[in-house]
Amino acid sequence: MILNLSARGTAALRLALLASLAGSPAMAQVMAVAEQAGSDQAAPTRTRAGETTTAEDGEIVVSGERPIRESERAALLVQKNSDQLVSVLSADSVGRLPDQNIAQAVSRLPGVAVQRDQGQARYVNLRGAPLNWTTLSFDGINVISPEGRDARFDSIPSAIATQVIVRKAVTPDMTAETIAGNINVITRSAFDYKGLHVQGRAGIGTVDLGGGTEYEATGVISDRWETGIGEIGAVLSGSFYERTMATDNTETDWETVSRDLRPITGDAANTLVDTAGGPRRVWARETENKLYRLTRRNYSVSGRLEWAPDSDNKMFVTSIYSAFTDDELRSNYIFDLDDQEGRVPNLNTACANSVLAPNTTGYADACVNSPFRGTVHGIDIASNLTSREFRQSVFINTIGGDHKFDGWTVSWRGNYTQSKDDRSVPAQLNYDSPGFGSNGATATSRPTVFYDLTDPQAQRVELYRTLRAADGTLSRGDRVQSIADFPTSLSRVRSTRAIDTTDAYTGRIDIARETEFLGNTKFSVGLQYDNRVKEVDERLLDVNSSATFNGVNIFTQANLPLSPAAVSIPDPYKGQLPLGYSFPYFGKQNIIDVVRAVEPFSSFNFNNNNYYKVAEEVWSGYAMAVTKLDWGSIIYGARFEHVTNEATAFRALTAGGPVTTLNTINRDFTQIYPSLHINWNATEEMKVRLSFNTGAARPDYPVLRPNFTFNDANMTVSGGNPDAKPEQTRGVDLYWEYYPRRGGFFMVGAHYKDVRDVLFGSTRQFGLDVLNSGGVNRADYVFSTTLNGGSGKVYGVEAAAQLQLDNFLSDDHWWGGFGIQANASLNRSEAFAPNGDKVRFPGTSDVVLNVGPYYEKYGFSARVSYQYRSAWIDGLGEPGVGGDFYWAADGELDVSARYAITKNFEVYADLSNLLNGPGRRFVGNDARTTERETFGRRYTGGIRVTY
Repeated sequence: MILNLSARGTAALRLALLASLAGSPAMAQVMAVAEQAGSDQAAPTRTRAGETTTAEDGEIVVSGERPIRESERAALLVQKNSDQLVSVLSADSVGRLPDQNIAQAVSRLPGVAVQRDQGQARYVNLRGAPLNWTTLSFDGINVISPEGRDARFDSIPSAIATQVIVRKAVTPDMTAETIAGNINVITRSAFDYKGLHVQGRAGIGTVDLGGGTEYEATGVISDRWETGIGEIGAVLSGSFYERTMATDNTETDWETVSRDLRPITGDAANTLVDTAGGPRRVWARETENKLYRLTRRNYSVSGRLEWAPDSDNKMFVTSIYSAFTDDELRSNYIFDLDDQEGRVPNLNTACANSVLAPNTTGYADACVNSPFRGTVHGIDIASNLTSREFRQSVFINTIGGDHKFDGWTVSWRGNYTQSKDDRSVPAQLNYDSPGFGSNGATATSRPTVFYDLTDPQAQRVELYRTLRAADGTLSRGDRVQSIADFPTSLSRVRSTRAIDTTDAYTGRIDIARETEFLGNTKFSVGLQYDNRVKEVDERLLDVNSSATFNGVNIFTQANLPLSPAAVSIPDPYKGQLPLGYSFPYFGKQNIIDVVRAVEPFSSFNFNNNNYYKVAEEVWSGYAMAVTKLDWGSIIYGARFEHVTNEATAFRALTAGGPVTTLNTINRDFTQIYPSLHINWNATEEMKVRLSFNTGAARPDYPVLRPNFTFNDANMTVSGGNPDAKPEQTRGVDLYWEYYPRRGGFFMVGAHYKDVRDVLFGSTRQFGLDVLNSGGVNRADYVFSTTLNGGSGKVYGVEAAAQLQLDNFLSDDHWWGGFGIQANASLNRSEAFAPNGDKVRFPGTSDVVLNVGPYYEKYGFSARVSYQYRSAWIDGLGEPGVGGDFYWAADGELDVSARYAITKNFEVYADLSNLLNGPGRRFVGNDARTTERETFGRRYTGGIRVTY
């Protein structure tokens, strides 16, 4: 037995408890389904071998025999009886496929699309909306992600949840920054089970890219006791997942070149027009490989203690700790094609021939090369060898109670949550080629690179010797297979200790009263206080080759080896990407030892440039009513919120000068958000839902900081914008749902949101020297900030179907075990960017598709899951980088199979990422790939035991 849900017994207690956990009257409506279960569960349900139950028997059993069907029925029961628009993952559905985190689990629900990192689902786009429009909560308490308002779900193992509810229609009791919807993770309760319950799962597998190993394990122990002071329940659970893998990566940065003014011959499709009307082609300024060896882990531990002194009073205390770690070794080889851009012939005359001009490299020379294919001579190789140890964690602590007396209901909650984003980089070593020399005098010590970017899926480079004629003309020599054959020298040693910490306090009380107004109306009011503070602590050790200590060069005093060969190890290539060259891996301890050798002559300095602290205080309240009528129900009311922000950061005084002045900016605003939800029970099996709602997506905490911050490891700069305004939205939803008496589900819906002050991420070259220091030029870094644009809209339709042949067969046939769960979303969006251009919202895919055929019978179950989302915009880019940034279309295929040997013992196998499709980004048009990664297929098997 995996989970018992009793329509009038255990489930009634559990569902009431879930409602109380949510701390919201509307969630109580979502969960209070037990008393209405009869019509949905009248048809017999086969559970364990030879055992059949109905609603009249009072129990719906999710077992190893028919887990998919029974989990589906339990979820649909909640959806049908909800007065809100919700999608539900119930009971065993959360872990029925290879879903290591919550993002991957909910991605199979209607209207949900995910964004991935290193092949793992991380962020959620709900119904085509941006990431920050979806909020995350645990048991009804909103939680701020370690990254801020962009709720990150890969730090939450799916094993932590017994149920996940996606609420798409915003009601007054929900925070107003829930625009697209809320994902509520319901954790385990001792009242899930009749008594002592023990459950364990363990598996092991392999990753074909890199030949690494996967491990996964979960465990739950729970019990409940009748005592002289009422019933007490306790549950303790934990989970662990680890994956060791390699990643193949190619990246290319594009730019328009102002000196490239030659008449266009055959590549007009790759041309932009500058303000003067002349032709400007988009060229690859650098192309690179990031070759990863990494180990990722998810783990969690949670405990809950509950006390129900009587049927009208319940109290609980719970703690949840969940973490995601990414231990990464990255060999990064950057071929700096525009290293000598100033030598590009500054001509606007037609090419007389295809001969390279003396003392030039060929970069952006339309006479000898094209933007997608050509040869560049004597370029710089920048080698970055990096060890990163990232950790994101969430520590959630809640105390609460629910009480009923004389028609009143009172729920109260107190919560403290700490989120940490540890971005530490133990070591990064930078190596560079020798200089180009006057008129290319030393270019022969640098490589000549042939690049072929004509295939968006395969960006290739080949390395050759560089030859130089007497007149300074460069040419290509012999092919070189090993990148180590070209000399590079250590130019910089860095290490970063960085932790972003968010402390959040929440206090909430909800009071409700049942009345006979308009027949049956429940009035609710609530007050909530949130206090959140996010602060960055970053300490940086940064030593370049010219740094001195007591007047003597640090590299010399530390006796540092200058060649990358000194930190290399004899480890064979783990990837599958045809690089066009070979390279040596480095040892993690080897590069850390270089950092340690430098530490006596330098120190970790507090990085004022990257410091910021943002405090947010929110006072909010709501008034809401739920009126039950013969034909359905109405939810109506409004929420008010008063928000105060205080943002503090250091301000740079001069270029490269001291950064010692703290700059503080305060902002506040008050807003009221009304909403109305109408639910019409057209028939016993059919519902129509109409919703009108409002909300505001507040800028993320890093956006509010009043300064620039930089990341030398990634060569990026990000800028705050404390004047950024919230995105104001007004929305309408119209959905039709059909629940056949025999079982299954059909849904068609439409949604529309009107938006003001749309927030856009903007990306371009930084171009300023205010952050230059220690000989480091950060003007060339990629700069990202957030700006308000104009108005916009997001709209679309979605459809879903769930059915099984057994629902339509009168007799028990083997083929009755076939079923399908499928959904599709068509989304559109448009918004006016800060520069006036009309573009799509970041995160909107035109098409999102989930198809999941399955078979389960006689203790065996197997599922196939195919997910697809079309291309979507990732962020705005300036014309100088070739246009806006997009993620290309993505398709994923997973397969899962289970067999219940007994009702207590099950074996399983999971096959993940079978298509091994790449994650790919492009800029401007699909031909210009900026990044392409592959992650490999994964195969895992194991056992699950339940008592």
